[in-house]
Amino acid sequence: PKQNIFCIWKGAEPADFELKAQYRLTGTNGNSGIQYRSIERPDVAKWVLQGYQADIDLHQMFTGQIYEERARGFLAMRGQLAYVSTGKKPGSIGQVGDSDQLKSFIKDNDWNDIHIIARGNTLIQLINGHLMSTLFDDDTAGRKMKGEIGIQLHLLPDAAMKMEVKNIRLKNF
Repeated sequence: PKQNIFCIWKGAEPADFELKAQYRLTGTNGNSGIQYRSIERPDVAKWVLQGYQADIDLHQMFTGQIYEERARGFLAMRGQLAYVSTGKKPGSIGQVGDSDQLKSFIKDNDWNDIHIIARGNTLIQLINGHLMSTLFDDDTAGRKMKGEIGIQLHLLPDAAMKMEVKNIRLKNF
């Protein structure tokens, strides 16, 4: 693709939910993610989203962190408990684990279980049953409280990758 694009689910705009799925990212170089509480951006291009993302990559540099596509960027790194208030940058308020140890629970080129929990201003991401990152987002100007869900295909020069997702389950609250 010419820019990051997404396979967008158009069934609803979940607010408080749990999403469970299995993903497998394979190839030589690649980056993807599961987008949630997002808005479509047809002004940028077709199939483009802006919002929270459970980051996934082949080198496990970003997998497990909470990122905000086309907005505030990195919000909670792997192993981090983060907080952001209105108009401020996100900051660490604690640890949910050691980043390298958490990385060891992620399977390369194989199926991984991902679990995303969004309740109010709290976002929690788990991979293979291990808590990877948590965000408390009190930035009323920047946060999203509901939105679309999508699977990202990230533009990387010379990347050969394949992103697969199966057994997707969504529970609304």
